[in-house]
Amino acid sequence: MTARPAGGGGPPDAGGFARSLLRTKPVDRIVAEGGRGTGGELRRTMGLLQLTLFSVGATLGTGIFVVLGSAVPLAGPAVVASFVLAAVTALFSALSYAELAGTIPVSGSSYSYAYATLGELVAWVCGWCLLLEYGVSVSAVAVGWGAYLSAFFDTTLGFTIPAELADPPGGGGIVNVPAIVVVALAAFLLLRGASETAAANTVMVFLKIGVLLFFCAVAFAAFRSGNLSGFAPMGWAGISAAGSKVFFSYIGFDAASTAGEEARNPRRDLPLAIMLSLAIVTVVYVLVGLAAVGAMHWTRFGGADSEASLANVLDAATGAAWPSAVLSVGAVIAIASVVLTVMYGQTRILFAMSRDGLVPPVFQRVSPRRSVPVANTVIVAAFIGLLAGFVPLGRLVDATSIGTLFAFALVGLGVIVLRRTRPDLPRGFRVPLYPVTPLIGVALCVYLMVGLGGITWLVFLLWGLLGLVAYFAYGRRHSRLGRADA
Repeated sequence: MTARPAGGGGPPDAGGFARSLLRTKPVDRIVAEGGRGTGGELRRTMGLLQLTLFSVGATLGTGIFVVLGSAVPLAGPAVVASFVLAAVTALFSALSYAELAGTIPVSGSSYSYAYATLGELVAWVCGWCLLLEYGVSVSAVAVGWGAYLSAFFDTTLGFTIPAELADPPGGGGIVNVPAIVVVALAAFLLLRGASETAAANTVMVFLKIGVLLFFCAVAFAAFRSGNLSGFAPMGWAGISAAGSKVFFSYIGFDAASTAGEEARNPRRDLPLAIMLSLAIVTVVYVLVGLAAVGAMHWTRFGGADSEASLANVLDAATGAAWPSAVLSVGAVIAIASVVLTVMYGQTRILFAMSRDGLVPPVFQRVSPRRSVPVANTVIVAAFIGLLAGFVPLGRLVDATSIGTLFAFALVGLGVIVLRRTRPDLPRGFRVPLYPVTPLIGVALCVYLMVGLGGITWLVFLLWGLLGLVAYFAYGRRHSRLGRADA
């Protein structure tokens, strides 16, 4: 009997197959390849301010404009404490992101961190989940932009966008034109270049923070201390329930980590941007929450118009229509900023996955003139635009939350693995109280994942199975790391 030569045509041994799925990409190689794509390189143009506002832009969106209406009835005036509780929960994941962003400053965010620490298959699943999270969530946000734009037109001009042009098929319309328009505008800015994108986002973030501070000024003028009596009518259980409700308003603080290859000083600035953005968003949320429950008694929140809770507060405080119109402008700007920054993040994660060979090479082609992945951006914009314009997303949007939590948990695990395997690496930031902090972050993510509904889990598992099919059909066969190890 002739022995089969190594590397012959027979089936690979099970051990070798398992090792190929768990192969990690060396950090030094990941960093060395940073910024390079086919045809050109990404340009390092972003400083600390732009990076911080990227994360603020991705986080400070629709959540604060609609979340109070459903959170206040759960906690009463103690919703302020719920925002702090949610911020502390997000902080554990943010600290882990800050360490890995300062250690592996590349565009792939949690995908690249998982590749360096937990292996290729885990990294693929993470990247695949991010594609669902980014693609579906930004489509849903674009749909919301159309609703707020229509409300603004109705309030200020007495004009309502016809339902046929403001809703997708199955939702009462033919095509959601405003959603496609905002995606196209975001794509136009992204194609102009990273510095132009950052400049536009900076303007939008300052405008929407200004609108929210305007809300606080008006609401605090009508503040009544008696509205805070019986501060926590539902006790800790109510604060905790409302905290879970508002937690997802904090998702987006990691956006700066997708700009690792376009930051001028990534090891220093990426960790700072992540932590500063979380602090800024927390302060804004607490101020808005305190102003709202101080100006209007908490029992008046909720009901059929809960999504217009901030507008209701302004109406109660002033009795005039113009403050609500100003708030609508803020909502339109806030949502446009989220569309821009999340689309940016998706193009950069696809760029990193393509450079590793796990998705087709078209996604890493960089324009020498603009230093942006042009084809990547056009494909992403077309996909998101079609999804937002023609598909009623419904409850699929809720399933994006589980992908986010999954990525957060992997980042916490990645910190622990990299501390053990590469303690020598230069780190721009170190998680305090290691390993307790990342472990708490992982536990909190798992806890929130377990609490999500059955449909959310079903969509997550089906999407994961589809991702495994895609990996074994394409990614594993074209993996640059796999070819290098062959």
